[in-house]
Amino acid sequence: QVQLVESGGGLVQAGGSLRLSCAASGRTFSTYAMGWFRQAPGKEREFVAAISNSGGTTNYVDSVKGRFTISRDNAKNTVYLQMNSLKPDDTAVYYCARSVYSGPYSTRTNAYDAWGQGTQVTVSS
Repeated sequence: QVQLVESGGGLVQAGGSLRLSCAASGRTFSTYAMGWFRQAPGKEREFVAAISNSGGTTNYVDSVKGRFTISRDNAKNTVYLQMNSLKPDDTAVYYCARSVYSGPYSTRTNAYDAWGQGTQVTVSS
């Protein structure tokens, strides 16, 4: 069973940057798309970004387009989320997840079958 471990969260001022990492165990990392979701207190978990198994195609929620970049290194079994121009509304627990598909187009949580434990991102105003 795949294990996903996120790191890189923290406290940052508005306008700042953070880079999240998600390390995956197992030999099938390059088979599946990977995604990032986030959940703020009192809100549902929402899709943020996803990347295809090869890394050639990405998908973003409108609110982060132009600010966040998802990437992956299949040799290192790691997916990244570079977050720039952070806003207080970006404050949430961020989760990485493995898709059941190879493409990055599904934004539904039930299209992802493995999840990390989450990493807190707090953006102060």
